[in-house]
Amino acid sequence: MAGWTGELHLDVENRRGKTVAKRVYFQGALKVMRPIYHNNTGEVCYYILNPGGGYLDGDRYRMNIKVEEQARLTLTTQSATKVYRTPEGHVYQETEIFLKKGSILEYIPDPLIAYQQARYKQKNIIHMEKGATLLYSDIITPGWSPEGKRFSYDWVQLINEIYLDQELVAFDHIKLSPSLRNVETIGSMEGFSHLGSLIVIGEQTTPELLDRLYQAIKPLTNDYKVGLSQLAVKGFTVRILANSTQMIESIFTNLHHMISQEWFDTTPSFLRKY
Repeated sequence: MAGWTGELHLDVENRRGKTVAKRVYFQGALKVMRPIYHNNTGEVCYYILNPGGGYLDGDRYRMNIKVEEQARLTLTTQSATKVYRTPEGHVYQETEIFLKKGSILEYIPDPLIAYQQARYKQKNIIHMEKGATLLYSDIITPGWSPEGKRFSYDWVQLINEIYLDQELVAFDHIKLSPSLRNVETIGSMEGFSHLGSLIVIGEQTTPELLDRLYQAIKPLTNDYKVGLSQLAVKGFTVRILANSTQMIESIFTNLHHMISQEWFDTTPSFLRKY
């Protein structure tokens, strides 16, 4: 479609216990690599690729993902999303996701890196049917700047809207604007440089599971801060402040392993990018 720098449509369905592509379409500066099956569960993994290597001034991206009943999809990126200087117009990325009953989506993109004078807005709209399972994470990372400033990007905005059976059940909105205010203060980044968010929705969520998850990740040092909140539906969110991507990734990986083992008796695939 005219006006989009890159566009991706991916529909997957379950065929005799194996998840396969029903429709794959991409154009411009978005592509998906060939499907990968990491184990014998029938779950398929797709890597999203930006051939341009980064997001530039005024870029606009759109993705549409559909996971049919009983299909299982892992979606990730080949590398970090790098947003460079945007002097004229901010970068915009919009993703709409549809999860049918009994489907599972693990959407685990690599970190978002915002460089000096970058402006970026991302909006995810997720439609779920009861019985679907979602695991989504994102990490905001400040990019290198010539002056050595930790926050040299202008602003980053992430919006997640989640609907369950057409009813809005979760709305998550983060906006960091270092160009307008000091984001290192209490109530914002609180001296940390990296921010990670994890959203999990699944019928198997219980208070007992949340207690075990928090005990596994609660801070034992001052290297990070973490908060875990139960949603109004069967699910929860986790927010982490830290000073490195690796710290946040390790905590999310630990949670991912615990959830996969308890809910599906499986081990998450290692999404190696190197």
